[in-house]
Amino acid sequence: MTRTTHFFAIIVAGGSGSRMKADVAKQFLLLNGKPILQHTIEQFLAYSADMPIRLVLPERDLVIWESLCDTHQFYPANVTTIIGGATRFQSVRNGLTSIPTEVDKTGLVAVHDGVRPYVTPATIAESFATASHKGSAVTCVPAKDSVRLVNSDGTSKAIDRAQVRLVQTPQTFRLDWFRRAFAGPEQSHFTDCASVLEFAGYPISLIEGDYENIKITTPDDLKN
Repeated sequence: MTRTTHFFAIIVAGGSGSRMKADVAKQFLLLNGKPILQHTIEQFLAYSADMPIRLVLPERDLVIWESLCDTHQFYPANVTTIIGGATRFQSVRNGLTSIPTEVDKTGLVAVHDGVRPYVTPATIAESFATASHKGSAVTCVPAKDSVRLVNSDGTSKAIDRAQVRLVQTPQTFRLDWFRRAFAGPEQSHFTDCASVLEFAGYPISLIEGDYENIKITTPDDLKN
């Protein structure tokens, strides 16, 4: 596929196995015979077999990931492993630092959770297509349940769920915006990349996600 821009992906996998009640990090648990993280990477490879992917892992997990790659004969040439930081913000920034700055003006970067293996190539494609026109593309789905806003005093009130979106990944942005946003200091309210870009003053565009694109967090999530 010929592109006029440079596309990159940062896949962040820094979770532990605590909520999964497992001895290993959840991204390494097997799903249909393969590690969850491998499934996730394969979805991006299905979208583009040669797009550069930065896989960000805690240093403590490098050996187990290398062992799993050997076991499953999984050696994609375009995946580069990067050591993460103490927080998600720092891990994403570490992945970003490894991307050449000369492509900033034409480049796009998608950030995705390593434990969202059900993302589809179609969603990834839409994310890049929207970001190429609008500068950002944040995947989300409408809230299905009733939603209440809880105040600091413990009281709450109902809000219109039609105005609520549940945010997923991938989240894709212009590289020059992304680099400027992540050059600033980390803030306590940063929960995802969209919040970082928004804090830096950049507009956030939403795209329709998929309810199947869940983040695997608990044992129930593996029963699909």
